[in-house]
Amino acid sequence: MSVLVTGGAGYIGSHMVLRLLDAGEDVVVLDDLSTGHEWAVPSGAELVVGDVGDADLAASVVESHGVSAVMHFAGSILVFESVADPLGYYLNNTVNTRTLVETALRCGVGQFVFSSTAAVYGSPGLEPIGEDAPLRPESPYGTSKLVSEWMLRDTAAANPQIRYAALRYFNVAGADPQLRSGQSSKVSTHLIKIAAEAASGKRPSMKMFGDDYPTPDGTCVRD
Repeated sequence: MSVLVTGGAGYIGSHMVLRLLDAGEDVVVLDDLSTGHEWAVPSGAELVVGDVGDADLAASVVESHGVSAVMHFAGSILVFESVADPLGYYLNNTVNTRTLVETALRCGVGQFVFSSTAAVYGSPGLEPIGEDAPLRPESPYGTSKLVSEWMLRDTAAANPQIRYAALRYFNVAGADPQLRSGQSSKVSTHLIKIAAEAASGKRPSMKMFGDDYPTPDGTCVRD
């Protein structure tokens, strides 16, 4: 049996592939390489280049590799981009996820891990944010991920054969301790990488958003 990692050529996905391989798992990666890198997929995993929204391709990968678990990291992640192109985000993050969930269910996959986002909480105004905080996404990006979570919840309730987990995170940072993978996106959007680039002189400055928060200088304490 093997694990299918979609988006395994990307930042978070490639780290998951490394951890799975280190644990002795057989891994197959499905990635269209639109934002990921072929070099980020370790030699121990097989890379299939393609779209997770292609149901026939996804089913072929699941069946030919005996996939027993899907870890879905493929998706669009830029908040500002989602505001400008909401339909594109609902297609890639919601419609394609639905196709992948249906494929997994049809092929008898019993476990599904979904890479979601803490953007499903919006701005709750409390620190730290608990999992039971109200779900109030403020962008098409956050909403597209939340709808996918709901699809998984309802699918699992109707089909006990499949179990799922949704991962919600803010500002993912860091690199593999053995330097096998790291944040290598063409355009830096993660706060900590931007701060590191500013500190190392790779960019002249970094922007802080907001000037009316109840903090000493008006900027967001989270940032």
